[in-house]
Amino acid sequence: MSGRFAGRKLLLVPVVLFAALAALLYARLYSGDPAALPSALIGRPAPDVALPALEGLRTDAGPVPGFSRADLVAGHVTVVNVFASWCAPCRQEHPLLMKLRDSGVAMVGINYKDDAENARRFLGGLGNPFGKVGVDTSGRAGVEWGVYGVPETFVVSGDGRIAYKFVGPLTPETLETVLKPQIEKVKAAR
Repeated sequence: MSGRFAGRKLLLVPVVLFAALAALLYARLYSGDPAALPSALIGRPAPDVALPALEGLRTDAGPVPGFSRADLVAGHVTVVNVFASWCAPCRQEHPLLMKLRDSGVAMVGINYKDDAENARRFLGGLGNPFGKVGVDTSGRAGVEWGVYGVPETFVVSGDGRIAYKFVGPLTPETLETVLKPQIEKVKAAR
């Protein structure tokens, strides 16, 4: 009878190992901040891409230009936001980007894999926080910037180096406790 009991114990080993592995994976899945995904670009120059303007996007001053890396080395901190009209979280964070622009922060937008007409309607309806908007129809610039998905927001120093990356939609809390302090940190480092 003890041989039979030992055989049953042996059958429980894979079940116990599976349960332990499942518990470990579950714990790792919900640990940490998902917005804190690492980026190999932190501290490095922003990608050397030149993005065309969003056709037909205008302000009272005229057409809104596209942008290139040269626009990011103007000596001041710039926030680069990757957005799309089809992105629901982009709509949620948009009022916060308008608020950030109104506080005097230079803002650049990368319109990611979007239809030009939809993007113009999106910015026309919600407001345009961006001084420049580059179009990334193919997603190639997104690859260069290390974009996981939209929205994503980058803080770029005055010498064109990526200082910080925020993945996901900004909330009022993350704007005040994460992004604005990162902007101030980069300004202070000059």
